[in-house]
Amino acid sequence: MSELKVEVRPDKESLSECLADWIVERFQASNGPFALNLSGGSTPKRLYEVLASDIVRTKIDWQRVHLFFGDERFVPHDHPDSNYRMVREALIRHVPIPEENVHAVETALPTPEDAAAAYERTLKTFLGKETLDIWRPLFAVTLLGLGEDGHTASLFPGTAALRERDKWVTAVVGAKPEPRITMTFPVLDSSRDVVFLAAGEGKRAMLKKLLARDPSIPASSVASQGECLVFCDEAALDDPKLYG
Repeated sequence: MSELKVEVRPDKESLSECLADWIVERFQASNGPFALNLSGGSTPKRLYEVLASDIVRTKIDWQRVHLFFGDERFVPHDHPDSNYRMVREALIRHVPIPEENVHAVETALPTPEDAAAAYERTLKTFLGKETLDIWRPLFAVTLLGLGEDGHTASLFPGTAALRERDKWVTAVVGAKPEPRITMTFPVLDSSRDVVFLAAGEGKRAMLKKLLARDPSIPASSVASQGECLVFCDEAALDDPKLYG
């Protein structure tokens, strides 16, 4: 299990700016395609807006960037709850990334299972292999949120998706009002670096469990093939001074 490194900032704004700078550093140290696996949620949204800002977006060659989605709701792309719509409004439409480099989940297909199978094909096509390779991570960076029940992506407590090791992407039906499509643990782990993003007092209890690698919450099962980090604000920690 990857050791968790913690980066703490006073508030959500400085947290987003710090993580944006970190992503820029990772990008500038890379060569070739840079696959960024995205998370939904309000905290990542602010990060994406910072990445799209005038001062940051010019530091990235967006022709090399490929965007993926760790999970998605089974709703149309123009639906208010769509992760794709949020990322498009916050980031994609503001940066010169080729449209073909944005790999959205095909939610217009008949069923969530169809959408999951199609996205698995998308990932395998991008990797150029039918199996994951520990020596060749699928993603450069995977961004993950942390739910107040300990879920990450759409890997919710008590669901069959937690035990899935063969499928790269699976449908999650019944855990939430709308069906979800989510990457499974082996695919999330296939990343040079994994970053959990947490902000606010509401995340405090679960962040404490994550930092202790408490196996009772799904988020604790995520590893990486490089670093595994937590970027959080002071409100999300019991005692921020421990990580000063």
